[in-house]
Amino acid sequence: MTDELRQRLRDVRTEVGKAVVGQDGAVTGLIVALLARGHVLLEGVPGVAKTLLVRTLSHTLQLDTKRVQFTPDLMPGDVTGSMIFEGGEFVFREGPVFTNILLADEINRTPPKTQSSLLEAMEERQVSVDGQTRPLPAPFLVAATMNPIEYEGTYTLPEAQLDRFLLKLVLDVPPRETEFEVLRRHAAGFNPRDLAAAGVRAVLGADELAQAQAAVARVGAAEDVIGYTVDLARATRTSPSVKLGVSPRGSTALLAAAKAWAWLQGFDSVTPDHIQDMALPVLRHRIQLRPEAELEGVSVDAILRSILAQVQVPI
Repeated sequence: MTDELRQRLRDVRTEVGKAVVGQDGAVTGLIVALLARGHVLLEGVPGVAKTLLVRTLSHTLQLDTKRVQFTPDLMPGDVTGSMIFEGGEFVFREGPVFTNILLADEINRTPPKTQSSLLEAMEERQVSVDGQTRPLPAPFLVAATMNPIEYEGTYTLPEAQLDRFLLKLVLDVPPRETEFEVLRRHAAGFNPRDLAAAGVRAVLGADELAQAQAAVARVGAAEDVIGYTVDLARATRTSPSVKLGVSPRGSTALLAAAKAWAWLQGFDSVTPDHIQDMALPVLRHRIQLRPEAELEGVSVDAILRSILAQVQVPI
C-alpha cells in the first residue's frame, strides 16, 4: 500500500504537468509540504502560473480549495470569519480559511494585521473568534503567492509569519522552450479555467493523503543526520553576512521536509542528501541579511550554498 501511495503522489506531478509547464520543482515542493503538514510561500512575478499551479494540484487531490485576493482593505474577519446577527441571534459565519487548501493570493499586498490573522490557523489548525475555538478541516495547507518585495504597493511579511511557512518556492520566468510550449498549448485551445478539458484527473483523495502523512511520520533519522541538520542551522547564525539566522523552528522544519522528500523517493530514513535538497526552500525565508551584505548584492541562496559546501557532511 505504501508503494502504491508513493506512486500515486508521483502521478500527481504528471497530472499537474498537463496544465502547468516547467514548474516541476514547485509541484514537488507543494507535495512535500502536504506530506509534512506544512505551508508554502510561492514567490514570483505575475504570470508564472502560481495560482494555476495551486488550483491544479487541489484538483488532482480532490481537495476543497478557496481563494482570497489579499488587498490593502482586507480585514482579518474576511479571512477567518466573523459573528453576524441573523434570525435574532449572533451566529458565526465561516471565512474562506475553512478549507483544505487556502490560496492566499498576493499575501504581501495586505497590511501585517490581516496577514497575521493566519498565524493561529497555520500553527494550530484552528481559528478563535469571539472566545470560541473552531478546528479547521484536515488536511489544511496555506499556499500564499507573493510578488517580489521591490514591487510598489507591497508590505513585508512579519517574521513570525514567514517562519511558519515550511517552504519558500521561487518561480522564475521560464526559459524560451518552456514559454513556447505554454503558447503552443494556448494556441491549441487550452483553457486554464477548465482543467477537466485539459485532461487533468484526480489521482488521490484526502484519506489516502492522510495515510501518506502517517507513513512520512515514521521515516527515521540517524543521530549524525540530525547533528548535520543542527550544524547547518547554527552555521547561518555565525555567517558574517547574516543579521538573523535560522531558529530551532527552522531546523525542525528542515528535518520534517527532508523526511517527506525521503519517503517520496522510497527511503525509510533521511540521508544528508535529502537535507541538502531541502535546505534552500526551507531556510531561505528564515534568514535576514545585514544591510552591508544587501548593498553588495549578496543573496540568501548564495550564502546557503556556501554553508552547504563548508559544513562537514556525515559519512
